[in-house]
Amino acid sequence: MRHFQLTALVPMWRSGRTSYLTNSLPGAERFPLSFKTRFSGSHFFNHVVLGVQCGGRWGALGLSRRPELMYRPPEHRSLLELLLDFQEAYGRCQHTLSRVKIGHYVSHDPHSVERIHWSHSVLDVERMGFEELRRELERHTRDMRLEIGKAGPPSPSRERKKDMGSPLRNPSSPMKKISQSNRRPSVERRPGSDVNGYQIRV
Repeated sequence: MRHFQLTALVPMWRSGRTSYLTNSLPGAERFPLSFKTRFSGSHFFNHVVLGVQCGGRWGALGLSRRPELMYRPPEHRSLLELLLDFQEAYGRCQHTLSRVKIGHYVSHDPHSVERIHWSHSVLDVERMGFEELRRELERHTRDMRLEIGKAGPPSPSRERKKDMGSPLRNPSSPMKKISQSNRRPSVERRPGSDVNGYQIRV
């Protein structure tokens, strides 16, 4: 069922709403996945997709002019398998995968103020061997699994309910009471006045 729901969201990636629309799928964890590729020796390109982990399987939602660089159904058994799939797809487009950045899971709370970790792991794929790449991806997978159990910072809506007071009064700066001594007198004493030393102001 979740596989069908993710497939239905593929056309909506063009409007940049995929991350927001998948908030209602608590079983689908999302994370940023960024690729840097090299074409014809010295031309570099960047491509960002939304990685998805659902039911122990890995996939991705993305947009590209090449169909093979877009949607990946959540069928891959590991993050390494998903990455190798993209690497082979780039190879078919005459691109060499140079670097990969993987972030942490994105919160499902649309009001969350938690900072998105875009590049928790930066992997120089061209220089890394297969075993080193596998170990780094397994470490990153463990780190993301631990992040699921951690509670993120409360959303502004919850804080607002606790701390919001009356907009007309600030409790930290109470209004000063006007005493009799601070009031401006209605009469002023002036020497040489005809009315008992006072001059009446009208």
